[in-house]
Amino acid sequence: MQDKNFDKLAQKFAKNIYGTPKGDIRAAVLWRDLAPALAKLGNRKLRVLDAGGGFGYFSQKLARLGHEVVLCDISAEMLAQAQEQEQIDASPEPLAIQLIHAPIQALSAEQHGYFDIILCHAVVEWLTDAKPTMAGLLTMLKPAGLFSLMFYNKEAMRFHALVSGNFDYVAADLKVKKKVRLTPTHPLYIQEVKDWFSEWQMSLICQSGVRVIHDYLKKSQPVDFDYQKLLQMELEYSQREPYISLGRYVHFLGQSPAV
Repeated sequence: MQDKNFDKLAQKFAKNIYGTPKGDIRAAVLWRDLAPALAKLGNRKLRVLDAGGGFGYFSQKLARLGHEVVLCDISAEMLAQAQEQEQIDASPEPLAIQLIHAPIQALSAEQHGYFDIILCHAVVEWLTDAKPTMAGLLTMLKPAGLFSLMFYNKEAMRFHALVSGNFDYVAADLKVKKKVRLTPTHPLYIQEVKDWFSEWQMSLICQSGVRVIHDYLKKSQPVDFDYQKLLQMELEYSQREPYISLGRYVHFLGQSPAV
């Protein structure tokens, strides 16, 4: 199993990623990209696979819209927290979310069926077998289905190190003797992932940078600094170059061939 298991880091992960400005940016950019594409699939119940979805933020969001969701993660602790969130949800009807505790490499169409949408966010950068694992997920995608892939951008990782003055780290090709636990082990180049999409005959219908500004902000901000304006600027610039290529993460939304 090649997945990074966040069982021991679940609380720290939640604190660092969710409920923070960078978490708000991530959610806003991804939903801005997904919402119009979902609308084009028609007003019907969709089957959604959230592969490596952790706490299930988008699983819950899509389930509240009436879709049938399968949430898979290798971390039992994260799935437990997803279940807790589901139980305290204020929706009058139970959310249609099936939880699967397994590595995403273990998923198959034979066992789990086919999906209209597959989400895989902030997962591939933790895998040594990223490309074949993603290809395996796509065997479960229906014709004209959507594949939402968000990955950690290696070039942005390099640029952030450069502007921070970490030149030895850059010279070492972003490798350190002691890894920071929440620093992805296998960041990817944008062109590398574009080549995957071409090989898979996936139409790239949308691409965005995630956190194209936030991670480069100066440490000291004006007293009247407005995070809502930051969010607006992130949304405005996230689909423009050169900002896409500076996103700490990059989101690709692809569509499989119709036949």
